[in-house]
Amino acid sequence: MIKANDLKQFKFFKSFTDNQLEKLAAMAVEESYEAGTQMYKKGDPARSLFMCLEGKVVMVMDNYMGPHRAPMQITVDIVTKEESMGWSAVVEPYLYTLGALCIDNCRLIALDAARLRALMEDDCELGLKIMQATAKVIASRLTHTRILLVGERGLSHLTDY
Repeated sequence: MIKANDLKQFKFFKSFTDNQLEKLAAMAVEESYEAGTQMYKKGDPARSLFMCLEGKVVMVMDNYMGPHRAPMQITVDIVTKEESMGWSAVVEPYLYTLGALCIDNCRLIALDAARLRALMEDDCELGLKIMQATAKVIASRLTHTRILLVGERGLSHLTDY
């Protein structure tokens, strides 16, 4: 069973009250995945918002290099202890935008997407805090994606000379 104190360690829940954390802990469950497990792929229905207790999860996207070549997986981010993933659980169309691949044995806290969205509708103040925390995660992923893009563009220009 997950307790409110278990959630306090996560940056995602930094500004949440004890009462709000109690509500979230009531719907939280712990899940374990072995190294090498693909938790979800881009386009899968976003079933949960996850908080990493232990291990590392690589957030990946496929880069298609042409019709006769296999897609290349690009690492966008690595989620580790005390970080979150799966923000698509609270943002329409509720489909994961990246894949999640465990590179270590992982323990995560999962918050069911449907229950979480219902709670957000019932408690608007809590919903606002969840969306603010979600926006920070999205901004971080966007920054990592930009860094990758700039690096890739720079390398492509170097090969032109």
